[in-house]
Amino acid sequence: MFGTHNLGLFLVTALVLNATPGVDLLLTLTRTLQGGLRAGFAAALGIGCGCVVHTLAAALGLAALLAASAVAFTFIKWLGAAYLLWLAFGMLRAALRRTPEEAPTGVGSMGPATWRTIFAQGFFTNVLNPKVALFFLALLPQFIAADAPSKPLALVFLGGLFVVSGTLFLCAVVLAANSARRIAADTRARRLLNGGGGVLFALLAARLASAGRAS
Repeated sequence: MFGTHNLGLFLVTALVLNATPGVDLLLTLTRTLQGGLRAGFAAALGIGCGCVVHTLAAALGLAALLAASAVAFTFIKWLGAAYLLWLAFGMLRAALRRTPEEAPTGVGSMGPATWRTIFAQGFFTNVLNPKVALFFLALLPQFIAADAPSKPLALVFLGGLFVVSGTLFLCAVVLAANSARRIAADTRARRLLNGGGGVLFALLAARLASAGRAS
């Protein structure tokens, strides 16, 4: 379809990649444990919309520009790392609060938040990761035939499949994690969750900051 091939292998690859622990999965799990289904789904949808941006960027050639320009890559990389550190700081700050009501709110906070704020967090953690853009640029063309009538259209089609499958996977994670939410409701468990999540986000920020275009 649209000059693509091996769609079964593509979907299996997408599933494995979506199941690999990372920022998206961590944010979805954390938000679900903190706020339940509504919060988890908001994070998953935000991440999905971020992947839509990367898909369009790959189709329009912006991802190729990011791969070719060290300045552009470095700028987006540090912006993304700074945002992850902001989230890490918000989680660590929330871990020091004795009650959820005392936790700060906002896009940079991991305390109680509206679904719009959580959606924005999911969106920005995904969009501000240049490695995702380069991943789309490296993976999608492998499943496009050399004689495809429209390679940009084929990229959009494959990107759409990845977005749908990835969002469905994250929604399944939300449903599974929601059953353990009662554990996170305990004050000590909540503070441990925020503290551990804050450390993990900080480590992910450091990993992103040290990433190179070819790594």
